[in-house]
Amino acid sequence: MPIAVLTVATAILVTACGGGDGGSSEGSDKIARADTGDETSALPSESVTDAVDRPEVKLPSDVTDEYEDWKTGDDIKDAVLADTARRIDATNGAIVRGDTGAPGLSFYYRDKALTDAVAWVQAYVDANLSFTGTTRYYAPDVTLTGDKAASVVYCSDESKGFNKDRKTKKVDKTPSDESPYVLYNTRLEKNKQGVWQTTNLISKRGDKKCTA
Repeated sequence: MPIAVLTVATAILVTACGGGDGGSSEGSDKIARADTGDETSALPSESVTDAVDRPEVKLPSDVTDEYEDWKTGDDIKDAVLADTARRIDATNGAIVRGDTGAPGLSFYYRDKALTDAVAWVQAYVDANLSFTGTTRYYAPDVTLTGDKAASVVYCSDESKGFNKDRKTKKVDKTPSDESPYVLYNTRLEKNKQGVWQTTNLISKRGDKKCTA
C-alpha cells in the first residue's frame, strides 16, 4: 500500500500489507502496498482455474495490483502464488471499502495472520484513509513443505501508490522518507477446500533484496 503516516497503527503494524513492515499484519507506522517481476499481470490468479467457490474481489479502476513473474511452471507452486495474489487483492479491496468483515479476509487468511489483517484494515478506517495507484509485486520465491504447507517470499514496490482521504477523496502525494520497497515472508497452509491460506506474514521495509 502507499506510504503514509498512520500514527495510530504503529503498535499494530509491524507486520502484513496485502501485508506491512515487520510482523504478521500489513504495514508499519506508514501504510504501504506491494510489487512483482518480468511478466506483469493485474490478476494472475485468473489464469489458475479450479472448482473452489471463491468470494468475488473487485478493485476500483484507480487501484491496480501488478504481479511480475508470478508463474513458475510448477502446478502446486503456481496455485500457492495464485492464492497469494488473491489474498493481496482481497486485503486491498477490504481497505478501499473500509470493510473489516470482507469475506475475502477470512477466506485467504487464518490464525494470527487473519487477526493482523483485520487490524490493518481497521487502522486505515480509523485514520480515515483509503489509497489509489499501482502496487507492483515481484521476485516471488516459493518453497513447498510437503503437499499442504508452503512459504512465499516476495517484494513490493509502493512508489506509485498513494493514500487518499476517505471523505474528501484528496490524494496525498507528499514525498516520504520511507523506502517504497517491502520484503514479505509468508507461510501458507492448504485447507480442506484446497485454498492456500496465509497463516503468518512478516515484512521488512527497505530490505536490500527488493532494492537491488
